[in-house]
Parts: sequence; structure tokens; C-alpha cells
Amino acid sequence: MAVDPHKHCPICGTPIPLDERVCSKDCQKVWDQKVNQTKRSRIILFIVIIIFLIVWAVMTFMK
Repeated sequence: MAVDPHKHCPICGTPIPLDERVCSKDCQKVWDQKVNQTKRSRIILFIVIIIFLIVWAVMTFMK
């Protein structure tokens, strides 16, 4: 009683083939939203770090 190779949808947990990312269009929408939110969070973090470094450099070198 072997189970065919598969993986599970990261959104709802439904078994899907190995070459699929998600199981349905609804899960694809949720997946896309999560990916976009992650990208946005990384960009915001990058901007905050750059601002921090600029403020630190100004405070350090402009005594």
C-alpha cells in the first residue's frame, strides 16, 4: 500500500502533485497575496535599515 509521491498545498493542506504549487485558483490568490506581503515587508525593512545607517552616519561624522 504505497502512496504516490505528492506534496501538500501550503494554504489548505490538500494533497497535490509534485509539480503544482497550490491546489486551486483560490489558494493561488492567497499565495500571491502572501508573496506580495513578504516582498513589501522586505522592502520596508531594507528602507528602514538604510535610513538608520544614514542617520547613524550623520550623527557620527557631523559632531
